Amino acid sequence: MDLHLQDGLFVMPNPWDIGTTRILTTMGFKALASASWALAFTQGVRDGEMAVSRETAIEHASLIREASGLPVNGDFENGFGHDPVDVRETVLDAIDAGLAGCSIEDATGDSREPLYDEGLAIERIVAARTAIQETGVPFVLTARCEAFLFGVEDPLRFALHRLQKFVEAGADVIYAPGITSPVEISTLVREGGAAVNVLGGIGRHPLSLVELESLGVKRVSIGPQLIRAALGGFMRAATELRDKGTFDFVQTNAKGDEIAPYLASSMDSNS
Repeated sequence: MDLHLQDGLFVMPNPWDIGTTRILTTMGFKALASASWALAFTQGVRDGEMAVSRETAIEHASLIREASGLPVNGDFENGFGHDPVDVRETVLDAIDAGLAGCSIEDATGDSREPLYDEGLAIERIVAARTAIQETGVPFVLTARCEAFLFGVEDPLRFALHRLQKFVEAGADVIYAPGITSPVEISTLVREGGAAVNVLGGIGRHPLSLVELESLGVKRVSIGPQLIRAALGGFMRAATELRDKGTFDFVQTNAKGDEIAPYLASSMDSNS
């Protein structure tokens, strides 16, 4: 929680394996997070369909923690179950795994009823906070409202009301993925009642870190943007190879000697 109490914002990027974790750690980032989209891709499944198990997600986040030694937040979607007891078990397992925190969202995974009813959504956050209190372990609980992602009418009003309820239920950080307007972000910061996480790099004209900090945002995560950047390069290169039979893409590839300093040497493990 210390980073959330310091002046200014901090960036919490999202790696997806040991190599990308070590790169971000060596670059000097102070905290990391798993990303459900990135993890789903590594498993060959789609995000948002609850196709990844609790055990797999926590093991993945724990791998990032072990590879970095940094505080790691787990992106645990709806807590891997609809009932508050499911959220409780997820939080307890995350604490046992040594994670610094996790996010729990109010999306159901069901396109017919994409968001939980308010009462159940609040009960789920209460269950998470109760589990944390029972362990006595410092653990940052981020509560997410997905109103901006599911076409809710007046999403700011909906998300602000719900996130305020989540703060009353015990959330340390609030997060409304998809919010991009400076006016709406500043309103959430001013009236939300807790530290605000914003998903960076989205919208027609994504706000810079300086702009987000000026609005009072405390934490910025970027979800799947790094893995999508990598996949964009991969797909463009593969398409060139298939369609043109050329290798122009290698001119912009990262060089081995640029990457090597971020990775462990076999000599390190033998010393």
